[in-house]
Amino acid sequence: MRWKEDIQAVRANDPAARSTLEIVLTYAGLHALWAHRLSHFLYRHHFYLIARMHAQFWRFLTGIEIHPGAKIGRRVFIDHGMGVVIGETAIVEDDVVLFHGVTLGGTGKEKGKRHPTIKQAAIISAHAQILGPVIIGEKAKIGASAVVLIDIPDGATAVGIPAKVVRINGEKVKRSQVND
Repeated sequence: MRWKEDIQAVRANDPAARSTLEIVLTYAGLHALWAHRLSHFLYRHHFYLIARMHAQFWRFLTGIEIHPGAKIGRRVFIDHGMGVVIGETAIVEDDVVLFHGVTLGGTGKEKGKRHPTIKQAAIISAHAQILGPVIIGEKAKIGASAVVLIDIPDGATAVGIPAKVVRINGEKVKRSQVND
C-alpha cells in the first residue's frame, strides 16, 4: 500500500523518526501528501473549487501549500515542511526530498506548463526557489537558498543566486563544461 511506502520514506530520510505512530501523528509533510492525493483526485475529476478548498484547509493545518493540480510521485519526503509551495503544473517524481521553505513556482501568468519538474531522487534543500518550467535532473542536489532559473542536469549539484552547477556526479565542474 502507498501509505506504507510513505512511512518507509520518512524512516529512510529522517533519523529522528522513532516509531510508526510518531510518524503518522506528527509529520506534517506526510499529512500534506496524503491530503494532496484527495485534492488531486478531485481536481482530475473537475471538482476544482472543492479541490482548492480542501488543499487550502490542509495548507492551514500543515503550513505546506500543494496546488491540487500538481503531480507528485511515490515516496516523496517533505522534511520540516513549513513554507513549502508546489505550483499547479509542477511535477515531482518518485523518491524526491524537499526541505522547508522550498518553492516550486512559476514566473508569471503564462498558460500551460509554468512550474518545475523535479526528476527522480533529487534533493531540494531548505529555502531553494525553483522557478519556471525548468527541469531538475535525476539525483540532482539543489543547495539551500539557491534560486534556480535554468535546467539542472542529472547528478548535478547547483548552488547560489542565480544557481550554477558546481558538481556533476561528485566531480567539480569547470565553467566550460556547463551551459550558463
